[in-house]
Amino acid sequence: MPSTISLHRVFATSPEKVYRAFIEADALAKWLPPNGFTCTVHSLEPSVGGTFKMSFRNFTTGNAHSFGGEYLELVPGERIRYTDRFDDPNLPGEMRVTVLLKKVSVGTEVNITQEGVPDVIPAEACYLGWQESLFNLARLIEPEISE
Repeated sequence: MPSTISLHRVFATSPEKVYRAFIEADALAKWLPPNGFTCTVHSLEPSVGGTFKMSFRNFTTGNAHSFGGEYLELVPGERIRYTDRFDDPNLPGEMRVTVLLKKVSVGTEVNITQEGVPDVIPAEACYLGWQESLFNLARLIEPEISE
């Protein structure tokens, strides 16, 4: 039966900056792939009904897997909902991801729920990958660098 992954993290930055990191192609390519992977964003249309397509490549083996989906809801600085589907037929089904952003006294509270993770992906592997990605996200969004 497909898994549901739930994550919680607080980032020391604004909800608007976190939101941008989820909808800008160059930002996603930098933080989303877990450690040991690179990311190519093939297309990204961040609007309700818009789609995205990207692939992760294992830097050690060179093997890649591609995936894509559709944006269901985009509320700047507050909420992102999208579908996600692997191109590999061995990873069937459609996942639904919800990202909730809330301004708090020290920055932004983020809650992510990923529903429908295929059975062949162990939940603990999914958690590990997300934890690595969120660490990378913090390294991108928390520094305040003025020009």
